[in-house]
Amino acid sequence: MSGISRRRFLAASLAGCAATTLAAPKKALASGIFTGYPESMGVLVDLTRCIGCRSCEAACNAEQNLPDPLLPFDDKSVFDQTFHGGTQKRRTDENAYTVVNRYNPEGGEPVYVKKQCNHCAEPACLSSCFVNAYTKTPEGAVIFNKKVCVGCRTCMVACPFSIPAYSYSSAFDPLIKKCIFCHETRLKNGKPPACVDICPQEALTFGKRKDLLKIGNQRIQTHQGRYLDHIYGENELGGTSWMYLSPVPFEQVGFDPNPGNEPIISHVKDFLSTVPMVLAIWPALFVGFQLLAKKQAGHGDHDHDSEKQHDEEGAEQ
Repeated sequence: MSGISRRRFLAASLAGCAATTLAAPKKALASGIFTGYPESMGVLVDLTRCIGCRSCEAACNAEQNLPDPLLPFDDKSVFDQTFHGGTQKRRTDENAYTVVNRYNPEGGEPVYVKKQCNHCAEPACLSSCFVNAYTKTPEGAVIFNKKVCVGCRTCMVACPFSIPAYSYSSAFDPLIKKCIFCHETRLKNGKPPACVDICPQEALTFGKRKDLLKIGNQRIQTHQGRYLDHIYGENELGGTSWMYLSPVPFEQVGFDPNPGNEPIISHVKDFLSTVPMVLAIWPALFVGFQLLAKKQAGHGDHDHDSEKQHDEEGAEQ
């Protein structure tokens, strides 16, 4: 190992382990019920207006410089795709930060549902990340620092909406990828994300989250019978920046109907506080085992050489 001795490397590993172990419980305990930034932005998705044109998918890929999909955006056969024995629809991945799926509620018209990161008020991905790669911005976006990400995929396990996707395209550059609310190119400048801008049906409404809740409730009251009397994301899991209006029960269009109103991290923060400790301890232990094994091997070789030298001296005598 060049530039640093084995002893110094082991010491640094153990120091990092101790620092992470001490910091982790503090971070986890700091995670309580966070109501979000009062002036944060959001998007209200009206499922009665979406026609499944997938313009939002195309706009997202262009804005985020993602590759073209295997099937063109005007190919509606993607709506027939199912996975895991037909129990799941398309999911976001490293090449698609948003997808639109079609559901067919019993006795009703098809409903198209846009799926992307919901940008939770208190994100489980953020609280579970032991390298602090995630940030909840005052604008409402949950963004991440790809230079910090180590590809541990803890956030994938923690996310209640199964959004973060792992990039398998490079074994040497492991990254988690997801929608970032067009934060760098649009949101922080007060502009709506690309998917909202392109929507021809105005199914996506951008604005301050508190104003969107008023708009959503007004639509429910004005058009009684058209919408379910509920805005999904207003309180679910502590609240999200992306919220939904639906004409049918949410469980019929792929949503968890009872996720609870507390952030998911409130239920698992004690467990997650031990995750960084484990992830930090094991590398240090393995380094220690390796050094110990090499040291013992070295002693063994030295003893063997000494014994051989002693036999040779006895033969000469």
